[in-house]
Amino acid sequence: MLLKTVQELLAKHRLVEEMVNKQAMPRHDLVETMVQKQHLAELQVLFARLDSSEIAQIIDGLSPEDLLLVWGQINDERRDEILDEVSDATRDTLASRSSYLGSVCVVNAFELAQGRLSQTTVESVEDLNEIKPIWVDLVGTTKADRRKIGHYFGLELPDPEDLTDIESSARFYVGEKGEIHLHSDFLLDREGDSRNVPVAFILFHDILFSVRGEELPVFRLQRLRARIQAGYVSDGMGMLLDLYAADAEYSADSLEEIYSALGEVGKQVLKKAMTDEDAAKILAGIAEEEDLNGRIRRNVLDTRRAVTFLIRRKLLSPDQLEDSQQILRDIESLDGHTAFLFDKINFLMDATVGFININQNRVIYRLTILSVIFMPLNIIAGIGGMSEFSMMTNKIPWPVSYGVFTVGLLIVAWITFVLLRFFEKRGMQR
Repeated sequence: MLLKTVQELLAKHRLVEEMVNKQAMPRHDLVETMVQKQHLAELQVLFARLDSSEIAQIIDGLSPEDLLLVWGQINDERRDEILDEVSDATRDTLASRSSYLGSVCVVNAFELAQGRLSQTTVESVEDLNEIKPIWVDLVGTTKADRRKIGHYFGLELPDPEDLTDIESSARFYVGEKGEIHLHSDFLLDREGDSRNVPVAFILFHDILFSVRGEELPVFRLQRLRARIQAGYVSDGMGMLLDLYAADAEYSADSLEEIYSALGEVGKQVLKKAMTDEDAAKILAGIAEEEDLNGRIRRNVLDTRRAVTFLIRRKLLSPDQLEDSQQILRDIESLDGHTAFLFDKINFLMDATVGFININQNRVIYRLTILSVIFMPLNIIAGIGGMSEFSMMTNKIPWPVSYGVFTVGLLIVAWITFVLLRFFEKRGMQR
């Protein structure tokens, strides 16, 4: 029923369009535009009321010409979920007929030109016909975008977010077509928002494909270096190793920042006095640095696994093997630094908690002094409240008797305080 409704709207659209095109009238273009907008608006309203599965059933029953026309009326935000519902034939038709990529994604292709990388921004699949890339970098792409680019090169490009739940041992493998798959986490060090971003690498026919959800400093740095320095890279495998080397370098820079941050924290911790508010801020800063240090440790561990996989599968040339060994040596040195930082973080954490305990002990000490001072007063006050005291002072006016009694209480409190101070100083001298 829905398919028939859509086909009737498309038939009316084409019928009116043919009639307008055959007739010569003033403002012909304006009339044609109004007619097109009228029918297309009806299609948009209809699709807005339907769910993804219903729309998928409709477009599966359309001809290729009608399919492309209808596909243009679907909201971009719903296209991915609809593509999951349509048949393979419909998906292939959309991929082959519409070559333009989404406006949100960023796809850059890099080819060698006089020993340097030359960058080309890819807006449609046709842009790839004019270049021979060694690296294709995809950022923020949708399933449809990855499917179009993958179809052009003859492989399937995964979503890196879908690979985070699989076992670590299954993140590095060689596919049926000989393509090398690697899934790695790259560090994104931002103040208050440090995290590991998953990146999917595929090396196929000497072309490196990198797929990630957001921009990373390591990739930015490598693009800059390869564009400026001649002979920096020569193929996709070299580009991959340079990215891993830059990742280790970026991790080392982040460790240096942790050193500096902990140095400032250490100066605050070693002060003679620290309030509970200062301690709370210091603990929050230490916790943030500890989290970043843990992410760096995980990041370099993941990089080591990826490089070790390439060495173990004998996929590297002699020069690349030497580069990979150097990367592993750099990572080995970083392991010692992260372990040292963990010890330093634990020391600062314990010292800060110690200051908090000292502050609490001071409060408890003051309360203890007060309780000791008032303990004999409570006993004397209890005696003064008995009826025998009234009997002994019945011949003395009560203001005088109770005034003398109050003065006696204060004298006893002062004597108790002096004795406590004396024993406290004597204990400190010992």
